[in-house]
Amino acid sequence: MARPAAARKGILNNHVGYGFISPAALAMIILIIYPMLYGFYISFFNTNLVNKWKFVGFKYYLQAFSEPDFYQSILRTFIFMLFVVAGHFFLGFLLSSLLNKKFFGRSFFRVIFTLPWLFPESVIALLFTWIMNPMYGVLNAILKSVGIISSNIGWLGDGKRAFPAVIFVCIWKGYPLVMTMLLSGMQSISADLYEAAELDGASKWQQFLHVTIPGLRPVINTTLILDSVWWFKQYTLVYTMTGGGPGKATDLISLSIYGTAFNDFRFGKAAAWGIIVFIICYLISKIYRGVLKDE
Repeated sequence: MARPAAARKGILNNHVGYGFISPAALAMIILIIYPMLYGFYISFFNTNLVNKWKFVGFKYYLQAFSEPDFYQSILRTFIFMLFVVAGHFFLGFLLSSLLNKKFFGRSFFRVIFTLPWLFPESVIALLFTWIMNPMYGVLNAILKSVGIISSNIGWLGDGKRAFPAVIFVCIWKGYPLVMTMLLSGMQSISADLYEAAELDGASKWQQFLHVTIPGLRPVINTTLILDSVWWFKQYTLVYTMTGGGPGKATDLISLSIYGTAFNDFRFGKAAAWGIIVFIICYLISKIYRGVLKDE
């Protein structure tokens, strides 16, 4: 009699567990899985999502690899992602190393350096659009006051300056995430390892290479994947600041997909490009995991 009772109790516990995870699972199905599957479905149609549903098969997937606009947008997005992620890791490593040391007011500075990540992207974009305004922007006023420039510069209206300006803003917005994750990883490394390395005669640089970096390997792996995928599909900051212009200087793949869908009303083509971007992001994570895997 005890065995059937235990079995019934186990089944009851399983049902309770499923009950607890069901709200989150339902939300993921509605907000993530269903839109992805529906996007994959409409990528096989020439459709306006209302009264036009013409099956075209893999036409839009094949066209993507023969359209110069797609290649240029993907290449521009890769360059954007590389510069932004590199800037995040440079600032993240520098600030996390400094904030990991003990000094007066350390907690205060940790909060201050985290603030850019807490502001919404649209707010950051509007703030820097005002700062870089060619007529009354603060940036031009400061540079003119110190004699660096003699006349106002249109930072976001020039194709040669808009792309670097957007990259700078995205670096400023996103570095706190990398800094926080690296700082948490540094704090998890035992101080005994540094003491042992110091007793063996290792310099600070050698300790960084042989103690800090190996200890941060899992954190670096995760952070690189999250940061790269996040900024490869970046939309809000770039669209709010430049709208992809001037010309196509800042036209990232996310903006191209949006324009194809909601300006040209070619939803099937936009969905196919979105699926390709999803595959690219997956491949980025696989490459990182392969390169940074534990020895």
